[in-house]
Amino acid sequence: MTLSGCWNIPASCFNFLRMKAVIITIGDEILIGQTIDTNAAWLGQSFNKRGIEVEKIISIRDRTDSIHHALNEAFTLAEIVVMTGGLGPTLDDITKQALCDYFDTKLVLSEESLSNVKHFVESRGFQLNENNYNQAMVPEACTVLSNHLGTAPIMQFEKEGSYLFSMPGVPFEMKHAMEYEVFPIIESHFSLSPVFHQTIMTFGMPEAFLAEKLNAWVSELPEYIKIAYLPSPKGIKIRMSVYDTMLNSDYKAIVRENVDKLHHIIPEIIFSDTEAPLENILYQHLKERGLKLSTAESCTGGMIGSVMTSISGSSEVFEGGVIAYSNEIKSKILAVSDEILEYDGAVSQACVEQMSKSVRKLFQTDCSIAVSGIAGPGGGTKDKPVGTVWIAARLGNKLNVNKFNFGSNRAVNTERAVYSAMNMMLRMLIDSSY
Repeated sequence: MTLSGCWNIPASCFNFLRMKAVIITIGDEILIGQTIDTNAAWLGQSFNKRGIEVEKIISIRDRTDSIHHALNEAFTLAEIVVMTGGLGPTLDDITKQALCDYFDTKLVLSEESLSNVKHFVESRGFQLNENNYNQAMVPEACTVLSNHLGTAPIMQFEKEGSYLFSMPGVPFEMKHAMEYEVFPIIESHFSLSPVFHQTIMTFGMPEAFLAEKLNAWVSELPEYIKIAYLPSPKGIKIRMSVYDTMLNSDYKAIVRENVDKLHHIIPEIIFSDTEAPLENILYQHLKERGLKLSTAESCTGGMIGSVMTSISGSSEVFEGGVIAYSNEIKSKILAVSDEILEYDGAVSQACVEQMSKSVRKLFQTDCSIAVSGIAGPGGGTKDKPVGTVWIAARLGNKLNVNKFNFGSNRAVNTERAVYSAMNMMLRMLIDSSY
């Protein structure tokens, strides 16, 4: 289905001619959960933005029959097949021989690969050994592509107009080779219609309620704009996608117009029109105003501070925090009174109000966040079940306090508390002229 030179094809045919890809990842370590398959995720994103539909992702063992079965299936589904893994120098890496068997060819020495391996090994102070030499052996039927970051060969095969690229499993090697070797080849052989995505980031409304509120807005969208809701404890992404960009020349303007409508429908929960996470948007608002933030954390155990300081340049806005996990620390460091701890409890409005007040004073910051709750799975009571979390956000003399009931999962409760706290702080900044 090669389209090079076929520019007389009517535009209406391009939807039918959209290229498809299959991703095959090889490795027992993936199947037993020892290694997370980040390669497939990155490849899926990279294919998508170039207008190539990923038809299937297949993870298989380091076995010849598994590789052959996967290739047979892949070539029936797609024009482009990318396979990662099994190209190392050790005996358990059998991909090259399996490809020889599949394409009815033999291993031969690639002088180009040998030179690359020799340079790579010797530049690191080692001498070439037999395993390194074997890495330069490749199937005779393939075209060898350059691997500038490693010793594993990158091999291109063609079968009845479809292409297979056998890639190293090391993520940074694979990504570099795809960007600078493989994608240029694909783009030179196929006419691609890039996919357009617009993401709107929201926080503070459950998915079912959000979808109900946006029913009328969705029903008025052009048919070629597809909507997806992508929920997580960090908020809900609303993704608008245009797959037929070649057929709709004004799609960007139409999408922008509908994003503006969204800002009028749900202004209170949108925090970004980009993929930027909530912590980055909070950082930007603090930086623009020249404000400093401090935190007092109990059930979140310092995660708010950790998330904020993961941002490069966070020292400009984040002064520090106190992890007040015990009542003793709440009392001694954050001046939470014995009366509050005894009668209201550590998980209470009065407690987080005092925590936020004291930590702001302690660090001499413009604003502060305080969190105290019952993350679970134990510790809950009838009045304060697991998932109960109180959060206070201060901006100058202004105070906002909310009570949340998240659920029974400790990890989810903690993450929801972290992002709910940052969202409260962000909303105060957005709504304030401070």
